[in-house]
Amino acid sequence: MFDPREKIALFIDGANLYATSRSLGFDIDYRKLLASFQKRGYLLRAYYYTALVEDQEYSSIRPLIDWLDYNGFKVVTKPAKEFTDSTGRRKIKGNMDIELTVDALELADVIDHYVIFSGDGDFRTLVEALQRRGKKVSVVSTMASQPPMISDDLRRQADHFIDLMTLKAEIGRDPSERPIRKVEAANPDADGDDF
Repeated sequence: MFDPREKIALFIDGANLYATSRSLGFDIDYRKLLASFQKRGYLLRAYYYTALVEDQEYSSIRPLIDWLDYNGFKVVTKPAKEFTDSTGRRKIKGNMDIELTVDALELADVIDHYVIFSGDGDFRTLVEALQRRGKKVSVVSTMASQPPMISDDLRRQADHFIDLMTLKAEIGRDPSERPIRKVEAANPDADGDDF
């Protein structure tokens, strides 16, 4: 499905990939993920999109963002919006779909193969637009979870569907292998995302 001469770009919907890998019981090792796709072709860009809650003193995703930023990923963030729903519960919303879509379309002149790490059906229209420009699009998500984390429309639209479960041995690690950080050692209850 990959031609070694292709210029590849990865577009990672951070929240979606996190939820998908957790539903499958493993963490993503982002160093291995980068190396895995560098073997498949010429990896031109690797984007990681996530919203951040700005008012928190410590965000568990900060170490991951910093690591990605220094290790070959282009990290795209924006502040998450906080609101109260109709039942009075505090909710946080941080959709990065527009940012991912704009970046993908801007690279259409130089990328041959797009790899989108998301099961969000909202990306079906983006996939279709890229295909009209003669681009190949692979989508990475899973059918192995209950319910599946991939929209049926997105899966059908993509040129290739890669089930994240098939990449587990190559890019995954057991949650028990998470590195201990100074913050976690000082606060054993800290819930840290890791890389």
